[in-house]
Amino acid sequence: MTTNTSIGGNSATVSQQLLDTMNGTNSSSSSASGTSGADLQQTFLQLLVAQLQNQDPTDPMDSSQMTSQLAQINTVSGIQSLNDSLSSLSTQLSAGQNAQAALLIGSTVLAPSSSVSVSDGAATAIGVSLPADVSDVTVTITNSAGKVVNTVDLGPQSAGNVPLTWTPKDAQGNVLPDGTYTISATQTINGKTSSATTLAASQVQSVIQQADGSAGLALSNGNTVPLSSVAAIL
Repeated sequence: MTTNTSIGGNSATVSQQLLDTMNGTNSSSSSASGTSGADLQQTFLQLLVAQLQNQDPTDPMDSSQMTSQLAQINTVSGIQSLNDSLSSLSTQLSAGQNAQAALLIGSTVLAPSSSVSVSDGAATAIGVSLPADVSDVTVTITNSAGKVVNTVDLGPQSAGNVPLTWTPKDAQGNVLPDGTYTISATQTINGKTSSATTLAASQVQSVIQQADGSAGLALSNGNTVPLSSVAAIL
């Protein structure tokens, strides 16, 4: 139930909900939708009008305080407007990103992957993504049985994407059969060894929207990668 409270000598009334909002004691105001910039501005204007109507004629409201209050509510309104503008810009950027991603359908891209396909004695393009300069990087290829068939030492490399041309042969020079092989890489930075991100070529089949709203690419190798992770368009 809403109650009213008299303020000032002329017995003007202000709703209890308004007073609770002013005093910060309205438990429902924190969970209700009335906390937006527009609602706060409306509440402030009601309070300001109530103050002006019930001020002491012999001691009117300090004009500097009123100016300060108006500046504060303008700040709240400005922040709300800025949030709306940023939200609109984000939507436009997302739409533009999806349009760019759609142009890649049918193209072959170099993206993060742990597998490489061998067909007719040729392997799909592979590479390694390095976050920093390394003193050594080694790529290991294993077959479907988990056996290491070859190891390629690329030596020192600069940060960035390092392409690798691999002829599908084992360590003894024997031609490997067609199929899917697993690739992995290790990097050495400042004497410490860690895993590195391997890249493989695959065709873009479709564009999907990921959980965070950004564009993702569904690849022919079964992987789905963010548009931002594409290292090269082949």
